[in-house]
Amino acid sequence: MERRKTRRVRRAAGAAVALALLFAGAATVASARGDGDGAGAGDTRVPGASSADAGFARDMAVHHQQAVEMSFIVRDRTDDEDVRRLAYDIANTQANQRGMLLGWLDLWELPKVAPGGEQPMAWMADTGGHEHGGTDTGGTEHGGHGSGGSEAGSGADGALMAGMASRSELARLDRLDGEQAEVFFLQLMTDHHKGGVAMAEACASLCSVPAEQRLARGMVEGQQSELGLMRDMLAERKAEPRP
Repeated sequence: MERRKTRRVRRAAGAAVALALLFAGAATVASARGDGDGAGAGDTRVPGASSADAGFARDMAVHHQQAVEMSFIVRDRTDDEDVRRLAYDIANTQANQRGMLLGWLDLWELPKVAPGGEQPMAWMADTGGHEHGGTDTGGTEHGGHGSGGSEAGSGADGALMAGMASRSELARLDRLDGEQAEVFFLQLMTDHHKGGVAMAEACASLCSVPAEQRLARGMVEGQQSELGLMRDMLAERKAEPRP
């Protein structure tokens, strides 16, 4: 019964993700053409390097890269069909969205590294969402490096950004197998999605480019749906999200 329930929720989550990608893809095409979304190459409303639009694109590209990395790790550590399918969906969705974000930065001719040593998530200050990390139950800092993007801050155990796993947590995930790997992945990805949702909600409020706002709202819907799915999958394994 629980497995059937999870499959139903997973199908709903997959539909939400697919819808988010559909809207995001349409938004990207429109913005690249400059169809009134303020993101065209010749548009006078192209955001500045320190804008919320640019900050979100840079930070979320790094954030997404780590989600892709964790998803590939767990696919090699478990044979569970549901976890592997979830990992594939997350990797596929977030890799595509990351490409959109980096594409916008190229289109706007803006750097992929924050200007002047600006801290990650500084663009969220107006929402009160400018915390740069936390501490997990094991006493390691939440953080991590998103390969292929800017280094998100500094820290002894990784770069600090909301919800991101530390280097030691990634290493631990890579050492686990079977259900232990599944549980730890679901816990890490739950933290990751919560941080991502907060960032996307901030962009929906602060970003000025309509196409990017639409993408952010799609991220919120898709990741909130996956949060419910992951909560159910943890419960099936007699586990729960970390405090």
